[in-house]
Amino acid sequence: MRVLVTGGAGFIGSHIVEHYAANGFEVVVLDNFARSKLLGKGAEWSRYNWDYLRSRFQNVELVEADIRDYKQVVDAAAGTDLIVHAAAQVAVTTSLNDPLTDFMINAQGTINVLEAARRHDSAIIFLSTNKVYGDRVNEIPLKDEGTRYWYDQREYLQGIPEDFPIDGSTHTPYGCSKLAADIYVQDYGRVYGLKSAVFRMSCIYGERQFGVEDQGWLAHFARLIIYREPITIYGDGKQVRDVLYVGDLVRAIDRAYTLASKLTGEVFNIGGGPENSLSLLEAIDYISGLEGFRPQLYFKEWRPADQKVYVSDIRKAMKMLDWRPEVGWREGIKRMHKWMSNMMRR
Repeated sequence: MRVLVTGGAGFIGSHIVEHYAANGFEVVVLDNFARSKLLGKGAEWSRYNWDYLRSRFQNVELVEADIRDYKQVVDAAAGTDLIVHAAAQVAVTTSLNDPLTDFMINAQGTINVLEAARRHDSAIIFLSTNKVYGDRVNEIPLKDEGTRYWYDQREYLQGIPEDFPIDGSTHTPYGCSKLAADIYVQDYGRVYGLKSAVFRMSCIYGERQFGVEDQGWLAHFARLIIYREPITIYGDGKQVRDVLYVGDLVRAIDRAYTLASKLTGEVFNIGGGPENSLSLLEAIDYISGLEGFRPQLYFKEWRPADQKVYVSDIRKAMKMLDWRPEVGWREGIKRMHKWMSNMMRR
């Protein structure tokens, strides 16, 4: 069996690669190592995950290429049974500064991957984002519970479902480009019968994540606390997200692949759900307790289209994929903190 993972040298991608390589698959990693350039920082870690994979597995091949290059994508996908499309421009702020590059990577790049999957009859799992719902989620009435906001409408106590309206909403260029790609994956499933699934992910975290302010907020907070640096919060810190440990995401991907013949453009909200939701303030408090240090907090204005509360309704994935999160947020953050502490104190 042969798997292609676009963005396979990134945080999420490398965990997917590790899973399939450890289970005997031939795995192709397609990556251009552009994350540090796109985000403007973290260059020293850009190849860390690839070096990790290369040192452990003989059945992993690197194709250093860009998903915007159609021919390179098609060639890399040759002979594959599964493509996991994890490559993306991932930051809202970057998309606001350079919407054209954001579109070319997220939308045009995804078309290239879809065409490669169609040509080679590969199943495809696309890693989308909760940002496709935009700021319309802010229209849901909320209540203030002290350290967090929470839904004050019974309909959403289990989180945001897959059929939540996306029109009449501010998305930011990032949300727009990912939504365009998201819809194309759905349509390729319905029009061409492509074995495909869309994972609209909430906040994924875990070991080997190098978070920055614009992306990977749990890891970003942990890094600042370990380094005894202040934290800037946009808003009041009571905004809530559901978080999912990366190993649980990989299990969901594997379940979708197992059922791929029955999935043609199916959409799943994938996150920790209400049981694994926490506010920024609650996350900082917990990590501070693990580290034994409480950072100085600075507050700035809310960022464009920031969702005050976003929690995934994961009941569809639980039912159709026979999957549920196994690692609670406290245990998962402990694992991440332990890895980061060891890594950053070398």
